[in-house]
Amino acid sequence: MSGYLVSPGEPSAPSVVIMDWAPDVPRWRQVYEIIERRIADGTYPPGSQLPGVLAIQAEFGIAQMTARRVLTELRDAGLAQMQPGIGTFVTELPEKPEG
Repeated sequence: MSGYLVSPGEPSAPSVVIMDWAPDVPRWRQVYEIIERRIADGTYPPGSQLPGVLAIQAEFGIAQMTARRVLTELRDAGLAQMQPGIGTFVTELPEKPEG
């Protein structure tokens, strides 16, 4: 799976990731892994709000149900916390013990 970013002509328009989907991996899983990497690299730091269903749908060109599944899987993995009516937020990850 690979993708590249396309920025539309208008500065306020959202960027779109053009995906080269891996045929043997579900799309929700591929998007999940991208967002998981963004959490790990600090693009989405702990406490920050993740993009919503519609933003994920628009960015990756996937169905709303697929985008919702991505957020649910992130929650189930302990990476995000959903607050109904407010949004989905990156959880505070426990610090790794030194040594």
